[in-house]
Amino acid sequence: MSVEFDRAIADVRARDPRYARDAYLFVFEALAHTQRTLSRQKHVTGQELLEGIRALAIEQFGFLARTVFHEWGCRTTTDFGHLVFNLVGANLMGKQDTDTLDDFRDRYDFAQVFERDFRLEVPAAVAAEPAAEPEAEPEPEDDADPDESEAV
Repeated sequence: MSVEFDRAIADVRARDPRYARDAYLFVFEALAHTQRTLSRQKHVTGQELLEGIRALAIEQFGFLARTVFHEWGCRTTTDFGHLVFNLVGANLMGKQDTDTLDDFRDRYDFAQVFERDFRLEVPAAVAAEPAAEPEAEPEPEDDADPDESEAV
C-alpha cells in the first residue's frame, strides 16, 4: 500500500468513522476476487460485488465471517454499499451512473449466509483419505515392587 492510499483511506475514515480500515481493504480485495471470478477487469454490479464479498469472506474467515464484519462495523449488505460509495466519493473507486446505494440494500442476511447456511467444505483429497487408526494405548506397567512380594 502506498502512503497516498493510506492517507486517502484515513481521510475517508475521518469523514465516516463507522467502518474499520480493514473493511475498506477487504472491499478492494473482494472487488479483485469478483473480477477474477467473472473473468473481467471491468465494472461489476453491486450484487456481483456482494456475491464476491460473501464468497471471499467464507473462504478467508469461514464461520467467523459475520463476527469479523461486525468488528469492522459491517452488519448488513447496505454497510458494504456505504463503504463502496465512500470510496467512490474519495475517487478511490469508480461507478456508473446507474449504480446506487440501493444496489447493496438488504441483499442477503449475514446470519443466514455466514452461520445458518454455512457448510464446511472438506477438500476431496482429504475426504478420500482413510481414517487413521487410533494408536493403541500402552499396556499398564505392573506397579508391584518385587521386594514387597506377599509372603506365602
